[in-house]
Amino acid sequence: MYVLKQLRRKKGISQSDLGREIGVSLRTVQLYEKKGANIPIKNLTKIADYFDLSIAELYLHELNDSGGSYANKQPFTKHGNVFYPLDYGKYLVMGSLILMEQQHWYIDQIGTKNSEGNSFQMGFIIDFLEDGAYRAFEVSGDSMNDGSINAIPNKAIVLGVEIPKETLSKKEDTIANMPCMLICRDRILCKWITKVDSENETIGCQNLNKSPEYQDFELPFSEILQLFKVVKKQT
Repeated sequence: MYVLKQLRRKKGISQSDLGREIGVSLRTVQLYEKKGANIPIKNLTKIADYFDLSIAELYLHELNDSGGSYANKQPFTKHGNVFYPLDYGKYLVMGSLILMEQQHWYIDQIGTKNSEGNSFQMGFIIDFLEDGAYRAFEVSGDSMNDGSINAIPNKAIVLGVEIPKETLSKKEDTIANMPCMLICRDRILCKWITKVDSENETIGCQNLNKSPEYQDFELPFSEILQLFKVVKKQT
């Protein structure tokens, strides 16, 4: 993020100083200061805390320094998400981030007010809005890591938009041939959906990783509490 250089200079600290504060090397800080840098959420949180900013404010500073004109456009809230309109029809969406360690907590909170928010937030830039709640999830395991462009490796962060369960009973395969986050009664899964069988009320779940320990399977509708179509990923 180019804004890190500006914030660091304003605070009068060196790259080495910042590295010591957030627990990374000088080389890592140099990489983080490049435009479009992929910063892990743990270190992004440390950076935001150090500069007394939220992660959302970090993203907004970055966009502003890049010449975006979001400042003249009003943010709005929908389905518990905050959206910041950008140029070219894009949006910065801020949503709750569910870490691996929080999966069982999140499942227990579904249907309560607590499930609408979370102390961890993540920002993604999306090309267009879909009508549904956006949530970010940290992926557990390498069942979706085949090394291809579609791979979703262990600890990747994905942004999903919620698909109402009622749509599963319709004839159209609205989520076939795409990755989804499946919130089940006892776990959260990231799988490639091969088909939606409305007659037998099952979803075909495929692992991109073809190692023997990862077996494809069918999941009954009744096991699914929530369903999110993956629209963006950060690895």
